[in-house]
Amino acid sequence: MSDSSFWDKRNQSIVNSIGHWQGGVDVTIEGYSLTTELMGKISYMQLHILNATGKLVARNVADWIEINLMGLSYPDSRIWCNQIAAHAGDTHSSSVAASAAAILSADSRAYGGSQTTFSCMSYLQLAYQEFKKHKCVETIVEKAKYKNGKPMIVGFARPIDREDERLAPYKENLKNLQLTQGEFLEFAYLLSDYLDNKFNLSINSGGFASAFLLDQGFSPDDGYNIKAFCVISGAIASYRNARPLPTNSFLPMKCSDIEYKGLPPRKIP
Repeated sequence: MSDSSFWDKRNQSIVNSIGHWQGGVDVTIEGYSLTTELMGKISYMQLHILNATGKLVARNVADWIEINLMGLSYPDSRIWCNQIAAHAGDTHSSSVAASAAAILSADSRAYGGSQTTFSCMSYLQLAYQEFKKHKCVETIVEKAKYKNGKPMIVGFARPIDREDERLAPYKENLKNLQLTQGEFLEFAYLLSDYLDNKFNLSINSGGFASAFLLDQGFSPDDGYNIKAFCVISGAIASYRNARPLPTNSFLPMKCSDIEYKGLPPRKIP
């Protein structure tokens, strides 16, 4: 007979080791008092990172991560997750429904910021371990998956414009916030230089941010949790833009826009 003591202790009980609301008194979060130690003393991003990872990071680290999130949520309804939010506004749904749908649609291996961060951080962790074993970058890249003759490494490519406009402010704000470039970021740029010379690929926003998070001691799971809602701001903006307009104003289509290649009209026997 299997031991059920673990579940027996939790029978009809909610066990929580991360925080505790004491109605009318206080809230504890990872051992900190929300009302006396956190409110007014740390930023919301610091609080979010604390809830997402269990770590209370320094303000300058949280401020840089906030800058990163600013670069992941553009108010442009052409972006896939924002299209969904705009459609929600177009159909007079709620902004909460629009945001939730946009976040789910951006939980992708190809773009979005959350799952891509997990993938990139996981790869950089393993690749850097190999690099420290005196293996050259070329040998490490050879082990990656390839498509159309190029390695598929999340964080080191961009589908439209090769130059990522976010890298310059990321670097500038590292200096402004008195943050140093760590070993993972140094390795990421070494990897980028090789990919650029060999395959015309280079580091993008995700690669830079993933290396930064690793340098701060975060795990890939931490990175995923921190970035969970990173597209929400642009999604709400796209929702707001579409909401006041008449229904079916967003990307309306005519029957003539559809090219039908099926069977021709026929009589029912």
